[in-house]
Amino acid sequence: MVPSLAIRAQGFSHYFGAKQTLKNINLEVRQNEILGIIGPAGSGKSTFLRSLNRLNDLVPGSRVEGLLEVEGRNIYEPGISVTELRRRLGMVFALPVPLPRSVFENVAFGARMAGVKDEEELTRLVTDALKKTALWDEVVTRLETSALKLSGGQQQRLCIARILALKPRFILLDEPTSGLDPVSTMKIEETLRELKKEYTIILVTNNTKQAARVADRTAFFLNGELIEVDETVTIFSAPSDPRTNDFIRGRFG
Repeated sequence: MVPSLAIRAQGFSHYFGAKQTLKNINLEVRQNEILGIIGPAGSGKSTFLRSLNRLNDLVPGSRVEGLLEVEGRNIYEPGISVTELRRRLGMVFALPVPLPRSVFENVAFGARMAGVKDEEELTRLVTDALKKTALWDEVVTRLETSALKLSGGQQQRLCIARILALKPRFILLDEPTSGLDPVSTMKIEETLRELKKEYTIILVTNNTKQAARVADRTAFFLNGELIEVDETVTIFSAPSDPRTNDFIRGRFG
């Protein structure tokens, strides 16, 4: 059975002023998959990710053309609540940024801001989020200590947990392990494999081996264009475009 469609880009383009950063993107993302996006620097990977939760709107001169749908609705149509959109599509960046608060309050922060006041409900949200990110056993005795004392890998999983406490439907990851050691990277990847059972995940990564390990399908971007997208095993064994093959083999990028 073909998984349900979660996101669809049709003829989607993005501009910063006169500069076109995405060119006529046609891409579908399935529910409960990990879609990896690879490509060299400046290829449009992060721009596409930021288009999905409207972060590019914060840059003067940003504009779009074409269609970008999330669960069947064009997210650039009038009347869309950008705040609600960003809650549904939680985003995690390359550099973990824990708040100068306790571990518990870091995870509870977004939920508190969203209006959750019941302490029992907050405790349930925090506990569930920490367990889903495989962080609970590591911090259960440290919930009231500063999150700044956690390791880099733990801080990144904490940032993912903070997103999960808001009950998103999608997780957008922009090079989430770029500054982490191999052991921490492995833990993040294991977490993603578990999370895809409940969430749809888009993973932008500069590490092609990471995409090969965790992505169900992989898309290759180059100079703002989507060159191809296919099952990950196909992309890495028999890509249809020679440019994809050259990038994967390290001939450029």
